[in-house]
Amino acid sequence: MPDSQRENIISVIVITYNQEKTIKRTLDSITMQKCHLPVEIVIGEDCSTDNTKAIIQEYIQETERNGSQKGFSFRLISNDTNKGIIDNYFDCLLACKGKYIADCAGDDYWTDDRKLEKALCVMEKDTSVTLVHTNWRFVDSTDGTTHDSGRQRFDAPVTNGKEMLEAIICQTDRPIIHLCTSLYRADAIMEAYHEDTFLFRNKDFGCEDLQIAFMLARKGNIAYIPDITLNYSVGHESVSNQASNQRQYRFVAQTTDLSCYLSKHYNIENDNTKDYFERRLFALCMFAFRAKDKLLRDETHRFQKAWAVAPSFRIRLVRFIMGNDATWSIALFVRKIVLLLKKHRF
Repeated sequence: MPDSQRENIISVIVITYNQEKTIKRTLDSITMQKCHLPVEIVIGEDCSTDNTKAIIQEYIQETERNGSQKGFSFRLISNDTNKGIIDNYFDCLLACKGKYIADCAGDDYWTDDRKLEKALCVMEKDTSVTLVHTNWRFVDSTDGTTHDSGRQRFDAPVTNGKEMLEAIICQTDRPIIHLCTSLYRADAIMEAYHEDTFLFRNKDFGCEDLQIAFMLARKGNIAYIPDITLNYSVGHESVSNQASNQRQYRFVAQTTDLSCYLSKHYNIENDNTKDYFERRLFALCMFAFRAKDKLLRDETHRFQKAWAVAPSFRIRLVRFIMGNDATWSIALFVRKIVLLLKKHRF
């Protein structure tokens, strides 16, 4: 959609797949928002095999019927086949009508009813800001307990986005910018999308948020609000938390490939990025080791070349152990004993 045709509204992207237990909570957290602009909720339902779609349809019908949520509208994009997170997200992005875009995953939920309003006020006041994000916390999906997400590295009210680029490339556990806390400018992200569509549409990159954060930081200032506005759900299998070593290997490999692309394409290569890629290669070696998967072991050599990693002593050691079935089995047995001892000791 051309920028001149965008409406003065906020578009909230919700992508969901098999989240029948949590999707209503997510939608409730959006429709509770108190904001001076209208909000459209664009839902990408990715051909769920459970009751997610039916719950969404019932939610929309009930909300529209009772008229209790004025200022909110819904658009359900119901996929006939499973697109995966990349195409599902960016198809929703292209469908957004608003000048401003937020998102909330179908298993997460906002906890502050003025989350959108606070971010919007910052963006309306300062046109140099391309994205506003906030603090957040983890919530355990099994028992509902919450805990702090850790220190926010860039906690100034406004930061020059270019100062954040290296950190975004090298992030691991805690994202520099949690996209589900964010509000960003549609014109800025669409400009970036058309400049480098491959960056956003390559399914082998495995995620949709890192490249958005990077490109918006590259194009302007990033604002931060220290208020906690999101409960980020953990404790269950997800895109970033896979049940098996093989799947987790694949996720880490894909997201590191994305970081490598950003590092090379946008000329951000230094000792810190070299250290990051060494650590990620070591992580892949350990996933292959724990899975006792020879194909993954051999694949780490390809990533070593692609990421231009000089193998450290610990990488060479793990590869040596995996080079022989006997030493590999012995090392796995020793690891199992050590873990049992630690468990019983504490």
